[in-house]
Amino acid sequence: MRDVVIAGVGMTRFGRFLDRTFASLVTEATGAALADAGATPDAARIVYYSNSGAGLIHGQESVRGQHAVRGSGLEGIPLINVENACASGSTAVNQAWLAVAAGQVDVAVAIGAEKLNHVDKSRAFAVMTAALDQDRLDEIKADLGDAGTGSVFMDIYARFARWYRERTDATQADFAQVAVKNHAHGALNPKAQYGGVLTVEEVLGARAISGDLTLPMCAPMSDGAAAAVITTPEIAARWGAEPVRLLATVIGAARPGVYGELVPDTARRAYAMAGLGPEDLDVVECHDAASPAELIVMEELGLCKPGEAPALLRDGTTTLGGALPINPSGGLGSKGHPVGATGLGQLVELVDQVRGRCGARQVEGARIGLAENAGGYIGPDAAAASVTIVGAA
Repeated sequence: MRDVVIAGVGMTRFGRFLDRTFASLVTEATGAALADAGATPDAARIVYYSNSGAGLIHGQESVRGQHAVRGSGLEGIPLINVENACASGSTAVNQAWLAVAAGQVDVAVAIGAEKLNHVDKSRAFAVMTAALDQDRLDEIKADLGDAGTGSVFMDIYARFARWYRERTDATQADFAQVAVKNHAHGALNPKAQYGGVLTVEEVLGARAISGDLTLPMCAPMSDGAAAAVITTPEIAARWGAEPVRLLATVIGAARPGVYGELVPDTARRAYAMAGLGPEDLDVVECHDAASPAELIVMEELGLCKPGEAPALLRDGTTTLGGALPINPSGGLGSKGHPVGATGLGQLVELVDQVRGRCGARQVEGARIGLAENAGGYIGPDAAAASVTIVGAA
């Protein structure tokens, strides 16, 4: 397999954009990524387009990417549509890496885009429910104990949080502190949907959603797009790009009836592929669709021993300026969660961190970054996960 680099990245701001089309979002993100790489659209030999909800929300069930790239310059280039729930974007990156690493093509573009906001809010909730086994929907809801949130995934995350509290000394205040930290990080990110000063008391006093979760602990519905240009080191050098090494990209799938295996197994394979361990990481972006997930994933990634994540949060280790900042972008809870673009948005942040161009949220000395991205529900765990590791050239 050939060495592979990320030559350029780009993304829109994540937010609520009812008046924008998929094509406008994709054109902005891919244009930025190609310009960052010093490349033109005709350099691409294949495109992987990630989206999860356009069918249910906008009626675009088929050939979503072929329509979304209209106006981007990528029209007519072979395109494969990718759907893997919240892990769709990172799965597109994985497939783009594979195409280049295997020598099928020299240049691949991975794109993720989503528009979850609609005048009919029920359509976005339907996208979330569609990530469950439709033949077992009543059984799953009965098992979870539907809290009436409208989003069954917040009920799922509330159960994860309850299980975590039962086996650790974590408190609801710790979950609130994750939201406080990530909103502070998001305030430093001009591409983030939200960000600002929150207190633990404000988070705890906000509208209850499900179990321990209050509104600021839950990722928002988001619109946006992100893209990456993936190629060989030689081509990136020819373009005059500032490449970042793609050291590992690994996809995992859960087994029904098993909890807590998916992310640890995926991470172990990613560390092996990169020839690195948790101790080598400088910065992490993880899938905090609900704030408690950050603490859970820290342990699943091997960043600390079981039960130690709350202590690292409390002593500032995971905050900007700490020994291992987590979600300096603001994470899903603050930067936003446009499902099909989320994994690529994480990659954009890591590439910018490793290049040292994140401004006020820059992690000093960042050389190695990891992104963890999970999606769907197989019961009792997520259905899919990915772990991506990048390193400075």
